[in-house]
Amino acid sequence: MTGNLFDVPASLPDERIDVLLETAALRLERIVSTGQATPAGEWYDQDRDEWVVVLRGSAALRFEDEREARVLRPGDHVFIAAHRRHRVDGTEPSEPTIWLALHYRGAP
Repeated sequence: MTGNLFDVPASLPDERIDVLLETAALRLERIVSTGQATPAGEWYDQDRDEWVVVLRGSAALRFEDEREARVLRPGDHVFIAAHRRHRVDGTEPSEPTIWLALHYRGAP
């Protein structure tokens, strides 16, 4: 499979998640956000470790155990340990935010 990570539709009413690669051990996604945020009061609590990088746009990523959100801009990346509760407080509304998210199981 081939493609271009920066090729996105002109308009997206909802966040778009494209699975680029998936095996039993890992899942690589391209996420395109257009101003979306995690609904108020909700937190992600995932069974797998995750590493994310912002390629374009920006996002505010908040961890339940941190006071302030982390603002991620192009090139910024972060590791999210399994079961570390987190949420997206917002993404850039004026241009698509393009993320890569790698979900995988950590070492036993």
